[in-house]
Amino acid sequence: MIRYTLRQLQVFRAVASHASYTRAAEELHLTQPAVFAQVKQLEDALGLPLLDRIGKRLFLTEAGRAVVETARETLEGVERLDMHLADLQGLRRGRLRIAIVSTVQYFLPRLLGTFCTENPGIEIALTVTNRETVIARLAANEDDLCILGQPPAGLDVVATPFARNPITLLARGDHPLAGQPALPFARLAAEPFILREQGSGTRAAAERYFADCGLRPRVRMELGSNEAIKEAVVAGLGLAILSQDTIAEDVATGRLVALDVQGFPLMRVWNVAYPRGKHLSVAASAFLDHLIDQTRGAAAP
Repeated sequence: MIRYTLRQLQVFRAVASHASYTRAAEELHLTQPAVFAQVKQLEDALGLPLLDRIGKRLFLTEAGRAVVETARETLEGVERLDMHLADLQGLRRGRLRIAIVSTVQYFLPRLLGTFCTENPGIEIALTVTNRETVIARLAANEDDLCILGQPPAGLDVVATPFARNPITLLARGDHPLAGQPALPFARLAAEPFILREQGSGTRAAAERYFADCGLRPRVRMELGSNEAIKEAVVAGLGLAILSQDTIAEDVATGRLVALDVQGFPLMRVWNVAYPRGKHLSVAASAFLDHLIDQTRGAAAP
């Protein structure tokens, strides 16, 4: 006999994901007492505690870990069924969960816009975060699709390259090196750099290039966002290495300039990925096809 409801599983999955009743309530548009009551009813139905509160933090019990895994599989199955039935009726509706690294936010909204225009019944839940968190979400199968640079070699995923990601060396518009042609990379070794945090794909690409050249960057500052790095460069604090996708407006206004440095831009690609063996929903398959169609040829070197 089934002793719990889909709603209880949905609420518990949200609480487990955020380790917070408050944030789960915000996601589900419920009150905190309503969320707490749903979890309590689920625990009573199962006869086991699912969460431990230690200090101010929530932790899953062994039973809680089993329930959240089953909840994820069950709710994803129900969502796939709903979307498949809607597709058979000539409709496309449902919820599409996408996690992206922060740099992707500079170009993905345009692609999402055309997709949503063609598929108005699909609701998009977009998570913008850093590379390490996207990788963790990808490994835990928390989203329909993830967009990042190169997934780690040890992660068993299907990764499809769909667009180029040129990594550029930047300076403020009036920097003495601006406009100089074919600068040797070694010429910049003594310059201070503002880089992304450890774990960032852009940071890893920059460090690999430094290492290949037998050099070490003089890192003046590490910052966790592209916008903060650009402002630091404009303030004259140093040079930066960022994805070209982040700088179009700044270069157009003259605030920043892409230096002409030998070896740059570093050519990388963007990948759309999901765990191998995952059954994509109708909405996820449709968006994957849309993404590849709209960027056809853009991943070529």
